Amino acid sequence: CARLWPTSMRLWSSGLMTRVFVYGTLKKGQPNNYRMFDSNNGKAEYLGSAFTIQKYPLVITTEYNIPFLLDIPGQGHRVHGEIYKVDDQMLKFLDDFESVPTMYQRTVVQLEVKEWVGKMEGEEMLSPGSITEVFVYTTTTYKPDWPSLPCYESYDAEGDHGLKYKRREDLGGND
Repeated sequence: CARLWPTSMRLWSSGLMTRVFVYGTLKKGQPNNYRMFDSNNGKAEYLGSAFTIQKYPLVITTEYNIPFLLDIPGQGHRVHGEIYKVDDQMLKFLDDFESVPTMYQRTVVQLEVKEWVGKMEGEEMLSPGSITEVFVYTTTTYKPDWPSLPCYESYDAEGDHGLKYKRREDLGGND
């Protein structure tokens, strides 16, 4: 079923560009970051780094060791990630890539800016410590044991956790 976003959501958009917070495999140096810059998927531009105002559980789970941000505000850690501005085509690609609405849901999150390199048209640069609101992919469709899994502040596919990310296509799956 289609989910309609209120027109007020354009507060987080500039023209036809929308800001999105990524915290997992789409970040710089991670296995799916290349998808952010594949012109077949749309346009994306790195704006800066930030962390969530509220704590959230960032867990790594499933047979593929996928990072999930559980939509349980107040638990876990302030999660570190990156802010991108994306066009409508990239936003649709990301919704499909994140299996919205079954696996992830696109919601709004408040962030504290850590570093800002981008400048959106008609908008001042955000300085470190500034608060902004953007879209993020979280999940409410998690298994009962996921909230008790170890939580992380920042995701790295090659991290100390030993849970190496596995792409479905590398496993010979049907996807």
